[in-house]
Amino acid sequence: MMTSQSNTTQWRKRLAALGFIRVEVKVRKEDADLVRGIASALRDPSRHEATRAVLRKHITPSPAKSFKALLASAPLADIERDRSTDSSRENDP
Repeated sequence: MMTSQSNTTQWRKRLAALGFIRVEVKVRKEDADLVRGIASALRDPSRHEATRAVLRKHITPSPAKSFKALLASAPLADIERDRSTDSSRENDP
């Protein structure tokens, strides 16, 4: 006895063969159309690259910098970097 696959299962297998996966997300009601539009643009071959570029630029966090690179990029123009010697404290022998 052979069991036939449902139409949904067959459809998902065809999409998987094309490199697509099913993703379920929870969003606010007012954002549902926006998320559907984004998903539609990502599926569309003519809009895929441009949509990915915009999303990566605005949503994906920038790679973490090393502490040294972070300090090098910090705006230090208005910061006094010279330390005064504090002679008010006595040294313990």
